[in-house]
Amino acid sequence: MGAIYSAATGLKGQQTRLDTIAANIANADTAGYKAKRVDFRDALYAAMDAPVGNALEANLLAGSGALVNAASTDFSDGAFSETGGELDFALSGSGFFAVEDAGGETLYTRSGSFAVSSGAYGDYLVTAGGRYVLDRAGNRIALPADRTGLGVTPDGVLRTREGEVAALGIADFPNPDGLLAAGDTCYRASETSGAAVPAGADTTVTQGSLEASNVDMAQELTLLIRSQRAYSLVSRALQTADDMEGLANNIR
Repeated sequence: MGAIYSAATGLKGQQTRLDTIAANIANADTAGYKAKRVDFRDALYAAMDAPVGNALEANLLAGSGALVNAASTDFSDGAFSETGGELDFALSGSGFFAVEDAGGETLYTRSGSFAVSSGAYGDYLVTAGGRYVLDRAGNRIALPADRTGLGVTPDGVLRTREGEVAALGIADFPNPDGLLAAGDTCYRASETSGAAVPAGADTTVTQGSLEASNVDMAQELTLLIRSQRAYSLVSRALQTADDMEGLANNIR
């Protein structure tokens, strides 16, 4: 049965990798999207490193195969795409725009594709998905009725010809790899990522551009081919193990 368990573990791992690759390819043109990677670890090594009891044979059977170790995110900068949009902002360097979702939770995104939400209480700066963009104090950014000459300084201060409007809330984290995906290119802080801190001086904002996805299509297609071949190989191993078990049962 050990061969069947090992093959089943391999199939599950490769399916996770295929799903991740598919998500990367589907979001290759999504502004601010960051590619994800699936890492594997040796289950046998993990079992020997933390054995169960003193039975060596049991540990070998329990620990054979490969397991998904983690799904990491590549937070390297994507290329800039010039749009000319007045409310399109691209971040260079580390950092994330702070936004507020419908439940009042603060999320963080690299996508600076913003718009204006008009209502009875005034005009507010929002993301393409309708989340409120926050300033450095964590408040929603209210925009004046007259937005003539609206621009942004490299350090993220919004201005019109009448003067300063607000400073964009741009946060960074001690360990960005610990951020949790929240959907729509947004992330939420966790104990692993650490609390949000103001972005450093190396982070700048460029108006009229968007940060493109950092997905490398050539690399993704290469990984796709490798994963498909690995999936096919493990499938044959599972079929062979099943045939052998069936033959052994018939002999009995």
